[in-house]
Amino acid sequence: MDRTIINRLGRGLSLLTVNNPKIEKSLSLGYATAGLSLAPAWESGHNTCPNHSTECSAACLFFAGRGAMKKTQDARIARTKMFFEDRDKFLNLLNSDIYIFVHLCREYGLQPALRLNITSDIRWERYGIPQRWSDVKFYDYTRLPNRKGIPINYHLTFSFDSNKIQHCRAALSNGISVAVPFKVAPKMFLGHQVIDGDEHDMRWLDPSPCVIGLRPKGRLRSQPDSLFLGDNHPALCA
Repeated sequence: MDRTIINRLGRGLSLLTVNNPKIEKSLSLGYATAGLSLAPAWESGHNTCPNHSTECSAACLFFAGRGAMKKTQDARIARTKMFFEDRDKFLNLLNSDIYIFVHLCREYGLQPALRLNITSDIRWERYGIPQRWSDVKFYDYTRLPNRKGIPINYHLTFSFDSNKIQHCRAALSNGISVAVPFKVAPKMFLGHQVIDGDEHDMRWLDPSPCVIGLRPKGRLRSQPDSLFLGDNHPALCA
């Protein structure tokens, strides 16, 4: 896909971005994805990840790639503060961005998709965002095991937590895939097929349920002994 088109898809957006290398891979599948990057956990002084742990903080994309740059982090912190301190303004800007993005996608013959928790874990269904845009695909990764009332157009993938394996097993039993970082991905994990989750980010197109194998990113690459890596749990590779 021409870089010019990608840049045009981001034209006029206040909160959403389209230049994430991972979500750009969706273009080859006929989708264009816009993402929302907020500050994770307590980085902004407000908690956007209610079930975060030391492990996920170490692996967070907030500290990966361009996200490690101070300018980028400051922008994400500013967005997060707006969400908590001026909620109406934030939601108005977000809905305006979605409107612009959806119409640009359709102009270029692309299906729009939204990932609003690139570096957060907010229950967007509580704010009526996926419900308002019922003809648009939303998707996220989450560490919250008890999300209920999820709209049909909102696809969730559970993020691996080695301290709460029971939540991972429960997710798979309920037909929800689990994302696990691996240095070298096995064929099976938690009794399910492992697929390459770095080929694209369109998780609703995966076999369901399955284990989404992801390569370590950010700080996690320098922590080979981290319990957040599936490799360090060989008993689960069956």
